[in-house]
Amino acid sequence: MKTTATIRGEIDKFLHHHRLTINQFARLSGVNSGTLSSILNGHRPMSMQQLDRITHCMGLEDGHFYDMYIDEFIFHLTPDWRRLGPFLQRCAQLDKLDSLDKAARMTMDNVSYAPMLFELAESFYHSGRNEASMLLFECVAESEKSQHSERLALCQYRIFTLKLSDDQEKNLQAAVQFEPYIEKLDERYQLDAYKNLLNTYSALHRWGEVERLSRRMRQAAKMLYSENRNAHQVQDYPNKPVIFYILYSYLMESHTYKERGKFDKALELISYYEKPDWVDNPSQEELIITDQFSEWAKANRYLYRLLSGEPDSLDVYVEFISSNEDEIFHALTHIMVAVNRYHLQVDHILDRFKNYIAYQPRKSRIGTIDEQVNINNYTRLLAELGIYYLNAKRYEQGLVYIVNSLEYSIRIHSDKGMLRCMGLFEQFRPFASSEIQQRYQNLISDIQKLSVYAWMPVI
Repeated sequence: MKTTATIRGEIDKFLHHHRLTINQFARLSGVNSGTLSSILNGHRPMSMQQLDRITHCMGLEDGHFYDMYIDEFIFHLTPDWRRLGPFLQRCAQLDKLDSLDKAARMTMDNVSYAPMLFELAESFYHSGRNEASMLLFECVAESEKSQHSERLALCQYRIFTLKLSDDQEKNLQAAVQFEPYIEKLDERYQLDAYKNLLNTYSALHRWGEVERLSRRMRQAAKMLYSENRNAHQVQDYPNKPVIFYILYSYLMESHTYKERGKFDKALELISYYEKPDWVDNPSQEELIITDQFSEWAKANRYLYRLLSGEPDSLDVYVEFISSNEDEIFHALTHIMVAVNRYHLQVDHILDRFKNYIAYQPRKSRIGTIDEQVNINNYTRLLAELGIYYLNAKRYEQGLVYIVNSLEYSIRIHSDKGMLRCMGLFEQFRPFASSEIQQRYQNLISDIQKLSVYAWMPVI
């Protein structure tokens, strides 16, 4: 327990305990003796560099005095960015996030600090210091919540992207919090923000929101494309050429109709991203994008016909995807949905693609597919495989897949996935081995720990 409440007091106690003079301690710490004397006598503030040298000389952990430093040398005196800025940077380097948060929040009553905090947050964000940047973005957003500024909108966008994870419940909260700010974003960021929102709502199966945002993104992208057809060549943002966002909006809107069983409408929209003849003088990057969307369009034509009740499309679809390894993992989910819907027998297909059933990131020629979409797709694939084998009366094999899907559903907090797997397992519980039943019971215990299911009894 500390007996003094100031850094000066701690240093003075250290000097007396070790019988050191100021000159001796100055030589050991590397701090000028006159400067050190002025600091101890309260005539001069202490810099971050001086504090770190003194702390090290005293044999204490880096950052030991940071909370005291905030009160004594940053806000007890007239706040000065020359002291505050380096302090925040050092807190981030040492992962002293509590001290960083405390210091940043003490600036919130002074809006003049917002631009400097924002620039520092951006620096942390681009250097991968995500937790530190999140704290600063939240402080800036809170201090500017009534300003309706572009800076506020960009803070909210950064917070949204930083919060995205495997947890669908938290992703939904982050998306709802961010969406009101999207139209206030600078156009350089707006299209990628729409794409991230679309992917989030798609993973959550909120097809109404996906359809609505697809159309809004398309409108914004078309406007940007018509205003500056070479925008992607002179700006850091968007991350891709503008035509990508136009084509992606059609792809995602088509996907919403497919998921809602409106296959005629889904097929109609394919033509809008299959051959975009409105692209003028495409660059090499744009040609790669249009070729990729054309390939997806062909695959989706086979898929939508299969899902709409044309089983003869299955073999053609399988042969088409077999020539593109990046599409096999994704396509298997849709194949199994159709197989279970129309009671098809596909052991030969599963044996052919058995190496693609394990989880794997999905790539394309134009980038990696969003992780939250990918893991949601895998969770569904496991469930569909389980249903397939249960329908075939291969109960042990089917229940293993159902329990695997339940485990992933818990991981991503998918209410729909958990309920589906629990219902299926209970229906076929009499066929479960003792090992599978024990694993299932363990997962039920995990579900009870989730706040959303705290009320549920153990089955």
